Amino acid sequence: MQSYTIGQAARLLGVSPDTARRWADAGRVATHRDEGGRRLIDGRDLAAFSVEVAQSGAGDEDVSYTSARNAFAGIVTAVKLGDVAAQVEIQAGPHRLVSLLTREAVEELGLEVGVQATARVKSTSVHIDRA
Repeated sequence: MQSYTIGQAARLLGVSPDTARRWADAGRVATHRDEGGRRLIDGRDLAAFSVEVAQSGAGDEDVSYTSARNAFAGIVTAVKLGDVAAQVEIQAGPHRLVSLLTREAVEELGLEVGVQATARVKSTSVHIDRA
């Protein structure tokens, strides 16, 4: 499972590293240390926390609004696989994006809850890039 540094988590949550650090210090999101002593957040924990933050509006300190043609870097919070099609949800700061794509594409990209990904939006199409 992918883990994220406090700085990476902050970017995905749309907050400053200081805010992410305070949340971790307060126990709002679990962390563990790597061999080098850096605090890391498990991808699944960060995915769940990103949904919580978005629903509470707590990450609105430095939100930048962009046109629909832009890229939204975030974390995969849900993947629903069908026989042929799939649905992928990404939480990108305060933005929740849902994309319908083929099951094959999801498998090739290795998309699963906790993985960092980017949703690229153009008109009514959303394309997912694995980070």
